[in-house]
Amino acid sequence: MTFQLTKRHFPQGLVDPLPPLPYILAMSKQEIKQSISELAEKIRKYDYQYYIEDNPSITDREYDKLYAELLSLEKKHPEFISADSPTQRVSGGVKEGFSKKEHRTPMLSLQNSYNTDDIFAFYERLQKFLETDKPIDLFCELKFDGLAMELVYENSILTGAITRGDGQIGEDVLSNIKTIKQIPLSLKEKKLPLFEVRGEVIMTKAAFSELNEQHQEAGLNTFANPRNAAAGSIRQLDPEVTAKRKLAMFAYATGVVEGIQIQRQSELPGVLKNLGIKAMQVSSIEDLKKDLSDFDQLSEKEKQKRIKKYESALSCVVSSPEEAVEYYEIVNKIRHQLNFDIDGIVIKVNSVALQEELGFIARSPRWASSAKFEPEQGETIINDIIIQVGRTGALTPVAVMKPCLVGGVTVSNATLHNQDEIDRKDVRVGDSVIIQRAGDVIPEVVRVIQEKRPKDSVAFKIPTSCPACGSKASKDEGEVVLRCHNPTCQAKLKEGLKHFVSRKAMNIDKLGEKIIEQLVDHRLIGRFSDIYKLKEDKLLELERQGKKSVDNLLKSIEASKDVDLDRFIYSLGIRFVGEQTAKSLAHYYKNIQKFLKATEEELISIDDIGPKVASSICQALESDDFKVEILNLIETGVRPQKIQEASSKEWSDFTFVITGSLPVARGEVKKYIEDRGGKVSGSVSKKTSYLVLGEDAGSKLQRAQSLGVPTLSWEELQSL
Repeated sequence: MTFQLTKRHFPQGLVDPLPPLPYILAMSKQEIKQSISELAEKIRKYDYQYYIEDNPSITDREYDKLYAELLSLEKKHPEFISADSPTQRVSGGVKEGFSKKEHRTPMLSLQNSYNTDDIFAFYERLQKFLETDKPIDLFCELKFDGLAMELVYENSILTGAITRGDGQIGEDVLSNIKTIKQIPLSLKEKKLPLFEVRGEVIMTKAAFSELNEQHQEAGLNTFANPRNAAAGSIRQLDPEVTAKRKLAMFAYATGVVEGIQIQRQSELPGVLKNLGIKAMQVSSIEDLKKDLSDFDQLSEKEKQKRIKKYESALSCVVSSPEEAVEYYEIVNKIRHQLNFDIDGIVIKVNSVALQEELGFIARSPRWASSAKFEPEQGETIINDIIIQVGRTGALTPVAVMKPCLVGGVTVSNATLHNQDEIDRKDVRVGDSVIIQRAGDVIPEVVRVIQEKRPKDSVAFKIPTSCPACGSKASKDEGEVVLRCHNPTCQAKLKEGLKHFVSRKAMNIDKLGEKIIEQLVDHRLIGRFSDIYKLKEDKLLELERQGKKSVDNLLKSIEASKDVDLDRFIYSLGIRFVGEQTAKSLAHYYKNIQKFLKATEEELISIDDIGPKVASSICQALESDDFKVEILNLIETGVRPQKIQEASSKEWSDFTFVITGSLPVARGEVKKYIEDRGGKVSGSVSKKTSYLVLGEDAGSKLQRAQSLGVPTLSWEELQSL
């Protein structure tokens, strides 16, 4: 028998195919069953050495030979394939969607802080609640920046994988989780009735760079950061796509456990490792201080050597808040050298008995807290200020800077927003500036170092003509932003097309920014409807466009034709019409024909639409080109669908505003409200019924307080 290996069998990579195994034909069924069992056990052992211990004992070639032998045996006798066979990593076809599954115990979130003083305050709260002045041992570990996940093992076999969701109910992503070879399909301890383990699915920085390079070459959208890449990979409806992404998972907690007693949090990493599950192992705070306190002074080579030693052993037990702060500072020093993203540390009471005594408050455990890292700053020089043109014609100044390492990321550009912002900070070409990554992501100029300013420095003024088309730019009444009003401006066209195809609009996921640039530059598209007229032969003439990528692009375009009316309206790029306004318009008008006949009086009568938005919509509808383009889209086969009405009208008189960081995605909160007939607005006003409040709320909370608008947490909203 011959059997050809494919990348399907080796999601993480493949060496050269191996020869057939003719001797299999001479084996009895009992011998084959025994061989399958022994081979599977061997491979599980080697997987454990490779993925958990980071200490492989055989070569890739030897491993692949064993794997091929197992595949050949199972192909001949599928009746002997077990649920935890190493070959059962990718199964089934593309799903229509993920089913929902309830957690046996809620997956709670932690209280966050950015100040080490809060670590002392947390410790004081513990002592006060426990009515003791004796030291309390704390367990300190990394706060991974990934996707929270719960794995469910029943009788030691992996039977479930559930995302955090709203803490009570998440998505069942078992098929995708099985593709992560680091996650065991069965535990090494075979007699556990139930074992729920929780952790974070991540993508390493190396895997992230590799994935983005692949996407760039294929003309696909790239990911903003490893966290988004990991979350997007887990939510793929096709497990084979997930299998091609190099994901990992670190476990750090349990749900319901039967058959194992854990008395201290610090025991859990060792228990998990013995079961075959990857976890951050435990060091001592003394060792960490000895080896890592002077990290900043080490050479790059020595840094890598130290990190290699501790990258999988960066948790520890401390006996005071002072030591917890020392741990925080050590991790903050080394975090950018790690091969995965973290955004802080987590501190837990080490004793499980004390954890149970402390209990919970609201949606967080009283016995745990997190301390996040502050955004980091750096100094650099502004080499130039360029002007970018957006889809609405807005001219945005962008500082082009000497590359600077900030928070472990090389930053070379930062938005300056508008002329008023430039004037306020007095930013000029040639200035030395302090920059930081806002929220550890978006670069911004914090201030100019005036004493380093060149003597020939000149104040910067945004030009009054569009840099793309040369048309005169002007400010609309009451605005600070200059705009290009030329309807044929190529820069506006490109940005408008990028918005049209975006995920929240028409969702043509294979039509990335680079392809749009090519299509416009080659004059293959000049308006939205041209996308649906693209032909294979013309696309194949473009650089880096092969037959397969062109087929995928055309399929993606065809699939976008059936679209909800609100997404279609949003995709048109009408100024001031965001997702929620588009949804309100779709609910009111029901179909595109009625929307095209909208009047300003009608529009103002719709909740959340004021005179400014109504005027902008009417201005668009009065344009013959705009209406003709909508008709062109419909003629090419685009079919805007009436959106589903709310399943309930109980909140039809309520208007909600959402602010802050909530325990679930904001989209889920909006859907929860809209499913009950409620409306979601983007700003607080006297008409606002409730402000749904998460962590780190800003000006919306202040506005609500000044107007006397009541606030609700996510939990309170659900019980409203």
